[in-house]
Amino acid sequence: MDASPPKPAARATASPLRLWLEALAWRRRRLLSLCRRGWASLRVRGLRGTLARLRPSPPPQPFVATAPRAPAAPGELRLPCPDAPRASIIVPVHGQPALTLACLQSLADSGDQAGFEVIVVDDASPAGTTEFLATIDGLRLRRNESNLGFIGSINAGAAMARGEYLVLLNNDTTVVPGWLDALLATFDAYPDTGAAGSKLVYPDGRLQEAGGIIFRDGLCWNHGRFEHPDDPRFNFVREVDYCSGAALAIPRALFARLGGLDAHFAPAYYEDADLGMRVRREGLRVRYQPASVVVHHEGASAGTDPTAGMKAHQAINRGRFVGRWREVLEQAHLPPTAGADAASERGRRHRVLVLDACTPMPDRDSGSVRMLALLRLLREEGCHVAFFNESGSHDGDYTRALQQLGVETWHQPWLGGLPRWLARHGAGFDLVVAARHTVLGPVLELLRLHAPRAALVFDTVDLHFLREQRAAELAGDRAGLRAAERTRRIELDLIARSDRTWVVSEAERQLLATLAPGARVGVVSNIHEPVAGGPGFEARSGLLFVGGFRHPPNVDAVRWLAAEILPRVRAREPGITLHVVGAEAPADIAALDGHDGIRVHGHVPDLAPLLRQCRLSVAPLRYGAGVKGKVNQALAHGLPVVATHCAVEGMHLREGEEALVADDAAAFADAVLRAHADAALWQRLSEGGLANTRRHFSPEAVRPVLRALLDGLPAR
Repeated sequence: MDASPPKPAARATASPLRLWLEALAWRRRRLLSLCRRGWASLRVRGLRGTLARLRPSPPPQPFVATAPRAPAAPGELRLPCPDAPRASIIVPVHGQPALTLACLQSLADSGDQAGFEVIVVDDASPAGTTEFLATIDGLRLRRNESNLGFIGSINAGAAMARGEYLVLLNNDTTVVPGWLDALLATFDAYPDTGAAGSKLVYPDGRLQEAGGIIFRDGLCWNHGRFEHPDDPRFNFVREVDYCSGAALAIPRALFARLGGLDAHFAPAYYEDADLGMRVRREGLRVRYQPASVVVHHEGASAGTDPTAGMKAHQAINRGRFVGRWREVLEQAHLPPTAGADAASERGRRHRVLVLDACTPMPDRDSGSVRMLALLRLLREEGCHVAFFNESGSHDGDYTRALQQLGVETWHQPWLGGLPRWLARHGAGFDLVVAARHTVLGPVLELLRLHAPRAALVFDTVDLHFLREQRAAELAGDRAGLRAAERTRRIELDLIARSDRTWVVSEAERQLLATLAPGARVGVVSNIHEPVAGGPGFEARSGLLFVGGFRHPPNVDAVRWLAAEILPRVRAREPGITLHVVGAEAPADIAALDGHDGIRVHGHVPDLAPLLRQCRLSVAPLRYGAGVKGKVNQALAHGLPVVATHCAVEGMHLREGEEALVADDAAAFADAVLRAHADAALWQRLSEGGLANTRRHFSPEAVRPVLRALLDGLPAR
């Protein structure tokens, strides 16, 4: 809102030579780690499977501000006007028909699914404007007899609105398709949202506003002004002080309860900042929604000279605003010298950096389900969370899902070299969580150097050496045993050098009590929300196996299941079908589709229909480590499980009450047949699995561990 930018906060600096040396050392460590991993993958997966893991993600499409379609003649333009709109878009105008027509044309072309009406408030425009607007089909039009200004016009439009939400929109804007659906989705995803604002960009593609900041002296600043709109700092949902009234949504009932925009700030300026303060006084939040993009031709309607015309009210209303909110500003807002980045982190308790091998893809692997749940819990506990994956890739919808969760998700080209990024940002973090030894190993020294105040958590995900050792023992592979021993030394070294270590089961914690007796080890297991109320026994049939085939234990399990277990089952019950779900199945598993009662589905984005259709989940894993997500997922949906002891290790499951367990093919087949035929047993297992999930694997079971860790961090 104000033209003078705040002084940027000081950042950590490092000499070019030191950064070059750090980068060289980091690349050497990373190359060594990649070589070890590549060799291990070749041994287990072969060349084809290894190459499949190396496929790069396509880069994101950069934002380009494109000119809107040439407006139709007024008599040809048609706008939707449903009887029960979800949103009422209020566009105040005073003359300038060309701007208004371009705005309305962009609304007509937006393709948004949400039903909306458009209310144009003609604020006593020069002759001809009302007549021009009256020719637009579907438009709801109000004409002010005298000029009421922006505030009066918005309030007048709100009085005739029918939608659940009001959307304030300047007439000097053009919307980008999908803007309204994204804006309204903010209220669905975050029920405590009282107002949500769009990302505003200039016609030349520069960022104009990523939410508004109010400093202690009443200075209002458009966060990200003149920056690149694709910068990760400006592309995640977050709480803000206010959002510009140029593109702002608010529930109609709340707007009415607040009395609308306050005429104290008439005719314009600071009314949106004041509205944000009043929304937050109600205990609600104002959020910035980066997926809602609006091009704003700033100054086209009000000018840019702060001493003339409408802009002259900016300085006057700043004084009025400070007079009203002085106490709140003193207590809860930073001075301009703190800088925009610091002031933009409203309400954040701690700054947390999370590193993992990949962006969470919860429809593809159980580790991603757990990581996504951890990120969500950290956000719910009031943390600012930054994340990037090992390669720095932008993974399309998966990356955007993190941004919608409120996670500052970094990727190339913005990430750049890791040493330089950490030198710039590392000092601000209170906690770093690095998942998997392959991720932490190459960067641990950099983290200690550039994030000296941060507690370092090594999230093992599972003890990799244990999985490698069991696979080698099953195969009689001496080279595999030597590789497992190397992994064991690496993991134990990282455990010793980290402040805390997380494992996913009590069994692994007890193992580390022997192998690393001085380490601080906690259990942060898989995290699943219980989903009760699915179809009963009679409405279901068949077996379900779920598991990505990049993970070798899943390949071995399905081969064993198809060769030795399922033939025994179908010999006695030939109508039982096995559904196999998982991406990138090897050729021999893919070839099973349609033979001997096996359906190979490949990747299934939404498992809910199969989880509700099948009668049993099977997990015949012969080796592995950690807690198995496929078992958790089934139990959380009330789907009984038949599994090996390896598959249920560390899950606190009671045999016969919460799962059936067997380790040889004949016993496993017997357990499947018994649970598939016995309705009473099936019901007992279903209820027991849900109870187990609530006790040990729900978000509430993990939250105390996170809270204890966060409570022990120094206050910011």
